[in-house]
Amino acid sequence: MIKTVIFDMDGVIVDTEPVHHYAYNQHFKQLNIDVSPEMYATFTGNSTKNIFERLKVQFNLSDDVPTLVETKRNLFNEAFDSKEDLFLLDGVEDLIKDLHQNGMQLVLASSSAKVTINRIFNRFGLHKYFTHIVSGEDFPKSKPHPAIFQHAAFLAETLPENCIVIEDSTNGIKAAKAAGIYCIGYDSFHSKMQDYSMADRVISNFVDLNFETIQTIN
Repeated sequence: MIKTVIFDMDGVIVDTEPVHHYAYNQHFKQLNIDVSPEMYATFTGNSTKNIFERLKVQFNLSDDVPTLVETKRNLFNEAFDSKEDLFLLDGVEDLIKDLHQNGMQLVLASSSAKVTINRIFNRFGLHKYFTHIVSGEDFPKSKPHPAIFQHAAFLAETLPENCIVIEDSTNGIKAAKAAGIYCIGYDSFHSKMQDYSMADRVISNFVDLNFETIQTIN
């Protein structure tokens, strides 16, 4: 029986990818580096720290990783705070409320930094629905490493086989499966160049999920 639903955030609850994309590209211009769309697509599901660890090596950047992370985060925060047309993804708020009202435990496991998660949760009033928030910045390796989902299940005091993960990225799906957790892939029009073949189930609209359908998952 499913007792805990673990949500990714970016691309599942809210689409902040355009804001991240803007912030990263502003930073890339400052650094005078050329990151291809194909390389950028592989960043999905990774923490900012891990992304800049890769970029520092690839482009021989002189700034240290904490400085790079802080610069990008400031660019993101400035863009986020000025962006008025930012909304929860269609249907996800109804799903969150439905699961919460029926006693399902909800946990967030996002590669985003805690400050970014809190910014989004405060903006949309989401804290009251989630028992735990897990940030990728607390782990040395990003998704597809399973640590973030393993820790989410641990905090929820729920066995992996009694959890499900909702993810929109190739790396996130791989991480969920490596953690031994049933994974629902959310393939929306926001998703770019992601592989859903490893997901146990793929949806394109949150109307396809509710407490009853999740309860039927073995």
